[in-house]
Amino acid sequence: MSKQYVEAEIKKIVKSKDLEFPLNMAFAASWILAHFKGFNIKIYDARGTSSLSDFFVIATMENVTSAKAAFDSVSANLKKHGQTVLSAEGTNDAEWILLDMGDLVIHIFQENSRDIFNLDKLWQDIPQLKIPQEYYSGEKAEVEEKTTSTSMGYF
Repeated sequence: MSKQYVEAEIKKIVKSKDLEFPLNMAFAASWILAHFKGFNIKIYDARGTSSLSDFFVIATMENVTSAKAAFDSVSANLKKHGQTVLSAEGTNDAEWILLDMGDLVIHIFQENSRDIFNLDKLWQDIPQLKIPQEYYSGEKAEVEEKTTSTSMGYF
């Protein structure tokens, strides 16, 4: 997957008239994570329920190399579109990488760490947004059934 392809696809999502900020950034991050072979990707819509962030994106990666590459791509591509990285934690061992961009917080896990910390259970009452199936690639892609659509009708 070429850098130019990723940049072009992210630009389409970020510039979409159907997605307002920071929702566009959450979907852009999920696209990148999916195309770096992330699976069990979820976007939690925490607007009105959390003072920490508007959206939480969670993904599982198969290995440390994939997790670090996905982190690098997410942070670089979202920075190009005006996002600021406030904090990045866990990049050394990549068991749980936390990328805090203010209105958007991204969690990239290795499978065992995701099971241990179980943020999905913690956030089970927060609405999830449906991630388009075309974002996913590979056979490990999982689309969560318990989702809500965006109010903008994009997905």
